[in-house]
Amino acid sequence: LLNNFMEENMAVLWSNDLIVGVDTIDNQHKGIFIRTNNLLDAMILGKGKEDIVEVIEYIGEHFNTEENLMAKYNYISYVKQKTEHMLFIKYFFGIKRELETQGVSSLLLIQTHQRVYNWLKNHIANEDKKFCMFIKKCA
Repeated sequence: LLNNFMEENMAVLWSNDLIVGVDTIDNQHKGIFIRTNNLLDAMILGKGKEDIVEVIEYIGEHFNTEENLMAKYNYISYVKQKTEHMLFIKYFFGIKRELETQGVSSLLLIQTHQRVYNWLKNHIANEDKKFCMFIKKCA
């Protein structure tokens, strides 16, 4: 299965339709995609323990940036966003735990790719775009 995954080149790809129009946020989103792909590449090689820590730390920093802006502008969906952020980080801690206890499996790799890509795509396209439109109106 790992070979099939590698052959299909299923990277988590950034696309310009995910641009939210706030440079700091857009650059951090691109950074999440880069780090996630590094993690997936490491997992394909049977590794990833170090990469998962970097992803968790980077995503945590990004969420702090977003949440600080939400608080600054009294964004109405702040609590909803914060909850979604916490659940996403919790998912990564689950991946970390599985990497530490069981190592990489084809199933973990494929699930990580699908879940992370779908979450990022949906969250950025829906929640983050709304939030960034809101703060651009307020700024």
